[in-house]
Amino acid sequence: MGSDLVIVYHRQPYEEVVENGKTVFRENKSPNGIVPTLKSFFGKVENAAWVAWKEAEDVTDPGFERVIQIEDSFGSYTVSRLPLTAADVQSFYHVTSKEAFWPILHGFKEKYNYDPVDWGTFRKVNQAFAEAAAAEAAKNAAVWVHDYNLWLVPGYLRQMRPDLRISFFHHTPFPAADIFNVLPWRGEIVDSLLACDVVGFHIPRYASNFVSVVRSQRDVGEVPRVLVTEDFVSEGSALSDRTQPVKIRTEDRDVKLGVTPVGVDTDYIAEVTAREETKARAEKIKEELGGSKLILSVGRTDYTKGGAEQLLTFERLLEKREDLRGDVRLLHVSVPANRNMTVYAEIQQEIEQIAGRINGRFGTFTSTPVSLISRAIPFEELVAYYRVADVAWITPLADGMNLVCKEYAASRDDCDGVLILSEFAGAAIELGAAILTNPYSHKNMDHAIETALNMSEENRRSRMEGLRRKVETYNTARWAQDQLALLSPEDFAEENSPA
Repeated sequence: MGSDLVIVYHRQPYEEVVENGKTVFRENKSPNGIVPTLKSFFGKVENAAWVAWKEAEDVTDPGFERVIQIEDSFGSYTVSRLPLTAADVQSFYHVTSKEAFWPILHGFKEKYNYDPVDWGTFRKVNQAFAEAAAAEAAKNAAVWVHDYNLWLVPGYLRQMRPDLRISFFHHTPFPAADIFNVLPWRGEIVDSLLACDVVGFHIPRYASNFVSVVRSQRDVGEVPRVLVTEDFVSEGSALSDRTQPVKIRTEDRDVKLGVTPVGVDTDYIAEVTAREETKARAEKIKEELGGSKLILSVGRTDYTKGGAEQLLTFERLLEKREDLRGDVRLLHVSVPANRNMTVYAEIQQEIEQIAGRINGRFGTFTSTPVSLISRAIPFEELVAYYRVADVAWITPLADGMNLVCKEYAASRDDCDGVLILSEFAGAAIELGAAILTNPYSHKNMDHAIETALNMSEENRRSRMEGLRRKVETYNTARWAQDQLALLSPEDFAEENSPA
């Protein structure tokens, strides 16, 4: 019969574990992040499918289950799994996606590594994703492709199935032409994205940057723009734009440009926050703090996240403010992105060295300034830390959105706490009530942390109320609504009807 909605994303939509010698598919532990957010769409369509890859020793093994049926709290859906060898995964994901694409998308040209890229393998994997999506999709179905490692899927898919409605969403930043065009495959990537009916981004700036890339390579004429709503104008963010492009007209179609920031599941977070066990955890954390203030930082171990810069700021704070030694503690959660990649191992080592130095310089028998955790904290436990943290310190050097800062605000139904947020995080466009800071500036970072620790209760509550209003308005339900509107058959028919 085929599926009315096919989601194409590199990760499988569950956690695969072995229990008593049998493979079991469990729902993802955290309610937030891209996988649970995308799965929320399954309850809104009758027939849905998901396309992902799974590592296999032998891709020709007839016993490999390429298509499985899943039934969980999100509904019943099909998962089409592409078997990839360990070598293919290394080439497609760890090398091309992470060593070539990732640094360019985040503006780190100096970390770009072109030499080991096998473009042929990247094409092969993307074509396999497209073939699987084409096989799963019903006539005139919507196919929703996600993120930069599947850039070529829309182009292949359009050739195979011209009847489909194809949407692509970027979960990372999208850089301007002078950075993006470092990629020697830029023309092939742009042509594939222009085969879409919709190309989506978190914020107006990324959509504008995409237009600059397209214009650097193709003559697409006038690109209409509209004013950005007040909810997405942030005076303190380097990423703010006053207008946004809405459409690119090519010879074949009008490509709509969507701007829809991903949110968090505020209803679920409110439910976890209200649990008695969450309150008990929070009280226990307060007791352990013994009256000290808690600064909380949560992120991945990645050079884009600014973990080392943050720790150096904390070290300068303790150097300058003797009165804060023993009275302020930093919980720095830095989860390794990929332990097998040298570039991430170097960042992890640097973070550990700085944290160790701070504790050696300013720690005592009864007080440890920095608690460094290099593993993921279960979400229910993390909410308790959100509830207690006097300051949430989220200062990436570049970030497509950032959901941790939104989780923090959603958890603070007491309307207290201070959020420090990098102006280079996409979320800064919505969350102007945070203390926005420039992580590249020592003075700016130093001022931000001192301001947060010294802020009056009235100011804290006023800012948090503003943050919570934004997070509750632009939550996962709103994102789903806006995305489905972009993908709706009626809108598709209207946009592509003959003049």
